[in-house]
Amino acid sequence: MVDLGGSFPHSLRRHAQWTTLAGAPAVVMHPDHDEGSSTARRVRPWVLWFHGRTVNKELDPGRYLRWLRAGIGCVAIDLPGHGERLDPPLQAPSRVLDVVRRAEAEIDAIVGSVRLLDGFDPDRVGLGGMSAGGMVSMVRLCRAHAFMGALLESTTGDWSSRVAGANWPMDLARALNPIDHLAAWREIPVLAIHSELDQWVPIDGQRRFLDALRSRAAHPEHIELLAFESTGAPFEHSGFGRMGAVAKDAGTAFWQRTFGLAG
Repeated sequence: MVDLGGSFPHSLRRHAQWTTLAGAPAVVMHPDHDEGSSTARRVRPWVLWFHGRTVNKELDPGRYLRWLRAGIGCVAIDLPGHGERLDPPLQAPSRVLDVVRRAEAEIDAIVGSVRLLDGFDPDRVGLGGMSAGGMVSMVRLCRAHAFMGALLESTTGDWSSRVAGANWPMDLARALNPIDHLAAWREIPVLAIHSELDQWVPIDGQRRFLDALRSRAAHPEHIELLAFESTGAPFEHSGFGRMGAVAKDAGTAFWQRTFGLAG
C-alpha cells in the first residue's frame, strides 16, 4: 500500500489533498491550500501530471514544490495498475501501451472534475509526464484539446524503435503511435527533457518526434529539447540524477513562460 504523503515534506503536504477524480486516485496540490486555513484560493494555472512505470503519483515532491512556489497548481494521477490502484501485472514493460491507452481515456473526465474545484483556472491548464506518463500525454495531444503546453520527460513520441524490455502489440502501437497521428496536433509550447545516454527510452525517437512537430509548426522555436550528456541516474532514465535540480528548474521556468507568470 502506498504511504500517502509519506515522501512529502511538510512544506508540500500541507498544500496537498488526496482524493479520487473521475475514478482515478489523485493528489491535488494548490499554492493557497493550507490544512486548517479558511483563506479563499486564488485562481491559479495548473498542470495535470502522470508518473512513469512502476512508481506512483507521490514520486518527486521537489517538482511539485517548485511549481507551488511559482504559483502553479498540480494534479498528479496514479496510472492504472500503479499506486493506490496497484495491479503488478500492469507494470510489466509489455503492458505499457495498455496502461497508456487506459490513462489517456481518463484525461478529459479528470480535467472536468478539476474544473469543479475551487482555485483551478479552467483556461490555463498544462499536461505532462515522465516516461510512460509522457506517452499518455502525447497520445492525448493528438486529439483536439485545450491544454496550453506540454512537459515531456524521458519519454518518446516515436514508437517505431522499441524501448528497453518492451514487446508491444503491433496493432495497439500503430493505433496510438503519436508521430503517426499528428494531423490534429495543435501547436503549443513543448519542452522535452532527456538524457543522451538513456538506456530505457533512447533519445533518438524523441528527437524524431520533436522534429516532426517542428516541421509542422509556425513557431518551431517553441518546441524545445533539453538534453543532458549524462546524469548518473539509474539507467540514465529515472530522475536525472545529479541534473535533477536543473531539470526541475527548467520545467518550472517552462510553465512560468507558458502561463505568462513572472519568473
